[in-house]
Amino acid sequence: MQERDIRSTEEAIDFVRASGLSHFKIGLSDIDGIMRGKYMRKHKFLSALESGLGFCDVVMGWDSNDAMYDNVRYTGWHTAYPDTQVRIDPASCRRLPLEQGPNGEDMLFFIAELDGKAASICPRRLLHRMVDKARDMGFEADAALEYEFFMFNETPKSVRKKNYRDLETWTPGNFGYSVLRSTVNADFYTQLVELTEQMDMPIEGLHTETGPGVLEAALEVDAIANAADKGFLFKTFCKALAERNGLMATFMAKWSPEYSGQSGHIHLSLRDAASGHNVFYDARGEHSMSRIQRRFLAGVQRYLPEFMAMYAQTINSYSRLVPGYWAPLDATWGVENRTTALRVIPGSEKSQRIEVRIGSADANPYLALAAALGSGLAGIEQGLDPDPMVTGNAYTQAFPAHQKLPATLWDAAQRLRQSQAASALFGNDFVEHFAATREWEERQFRRHVTDWELARYFEII
Repeated sequence: MQERDIRSTEEAIDFVRASGLSHFKIGLSDIDGIMRGKYMRKHKFLSALESGLGFCDVVMGWDSNDAMYDNVRYTGWHTAYPDTQVRIDPASCRRLPLEQGPNGEDMLFFIAELDGKAASICPRRLLHRMVDKARDMGFEADAALEYEFFMFNETPKSVRKKNYRDLETWTPGNFGYSVLRSTVNADFYTQLVELTEQMDMPIEGLHTETGPGVLEAALEVDAIANAADKGFLFKTFCKALAERNGLMATFMAKWSPEYSGQSGHIHLSLRDAASGHNVFYDARGEHSMSRIQRRFLAGVQRYLPEFMAMYAQTINSYSRLVPGYWAPLDATWGVENRTTALRVIPGSEKSQRIEVRIGSADANPYLALAAALGSGLAGIEQGLDPDPMVTGNAYTQAFPAHQKLPATLWDAAQRLRQSQAASALFGNDFVEHFAATREWEERQFRRHVTDWELARYFEII
């Protein structure tokens, strides 16, 4: 048996016992989509596979800089940060070729998730609840993620020494879809492609984007829960591989005002659970769109302003959402239109799908996919119809007020907190916790004085 053939706890236990490794590695998603984890000695790991383990619940009680939230109910100084239950997903087992044990065997890596009471706020479990909802409605969801990310000739120490200024990009100038760049830098490209193949998160397409040192990786389509795992793994281990090569990769939504932001586009479709047929496809429908696809699209469109914080979860996410930089500003849709938030891609039964273009590369893939799938299913349940299709350049057109997207993280958090649809789909515990963490993030930002403010006001005002 190979590691990716494991489906049950019993199979995982047998596989681990047969391994020559003394320690094993687990990782789980915090609220920001950052991988938190640790090594575990063999006997402890075998016990955890069978009955779970305790993990300090601070991983859901601090921000991306390990600062403790002061406004969440689930955990904090008021609870004294106890352990929470965590389960290891046996079917997530992968080899980690970047690490080897003493005998030269590649490390074994497993994805873990919060269990018990904490399951209600766990990003991975949230997506799985949406998958269960889809199955209850007779559907299976497929998804694929596309990530844009910038590469730098820097290290974690050098960027701090430079105070994140005057950074040296991996390659200079604009050169989208460059064969020259990928050939000259083939060593890293080859390493990245091989790593993603070995870790079962394969890249379907990899190319340079317009901008210095920027790449776009389109991950292979899979069942939506697997697609989220692959996005989660890709972002962490792409960065790890880059640093091992003396480089850095960033998935920030926008690292420089001079260049376009970095997107995290989502491709989605639904299959009939019994037959496997793509229920978005109707050869007789306009643009090959079935009634189910139209209702799914309508749900995503209707709830996009309310769920925006789940697609764009950082302060920086909203720096990307400005006119003229390939990022939509309203909850619009069009057919093969890259200026709208939602792009219908017509085709065959195999390829008919929806692309959610609003998300940025910094989004937690579990939350972004849960938002897209959950809202689409709500559209089907409620029999919604989409607003009129947009043709031409959406950036130059005016749209109704209800399509306007929140312009700041604070506004997005308030829309989510007040959303009855979010509470019904995701549960009050998740909505309360996540909205509070986004409010915390906005408050941390407000404590700081930006370079723009200094340059604009220091002398003149």
